[in-house]
Amino acid sequence: MMKTLIVYYSLEGNTDFAARRIAETLGAELLRLEPKKEYPTGGFRKFFWGGKSAVMAETPALQPYGFEAGAYDRIVFGFPVWASNVAPPIRTFVKDNDLSGKRFAAFACEGGSGAEKAFAKLKNALGNASFDAELVLIDPKARPDAANDEKIAAFCDALK
Repeated sequence: MMKTLIVYYSLEGNTDFAARRIAETLGAELLRLEPKKEYPTGGFRKFFWGGKSAVMAETPALQPYGFEAGAYDRIVFGFPVWASNVAPPIRTFVKDNDLSGKRFAAFACEGGSGAEKAFAKLKNALGNASFDAELVLIDPKARPDAANDEKIAAFCDALK
């Protein structure tokens, strides 16, 4: 059986909500990334700083975390979509760790659009990797929907 780690960043709880559901279904472990300097969570500042950080491909310093690459066969990335990009803490994790030989999957939470572009940029950052599965959710915690439950189940089935 494939040992899976879900590496994710969540600003407002949507990605955390999805990561926990996916981890429970797959029996995966969780690694929540936390930047040393937190992003604003409201109003104009949230969109300005988060969007600027994403567009400028910033790699913010992260709080210390434990990660042993050799312990996992697959890494599932989870992130909110910011300006059609992955959230910068994910970029930092990819830059700072040797993930060669791993299988990958990804899920994105968005309020609008851009997840497909974000997936393409993440694949590029991973050395033109392919994903075993991709999942796009529209604010799953903020806007509960039975369709999200079905999408999560299908994503997990693709990874089993």
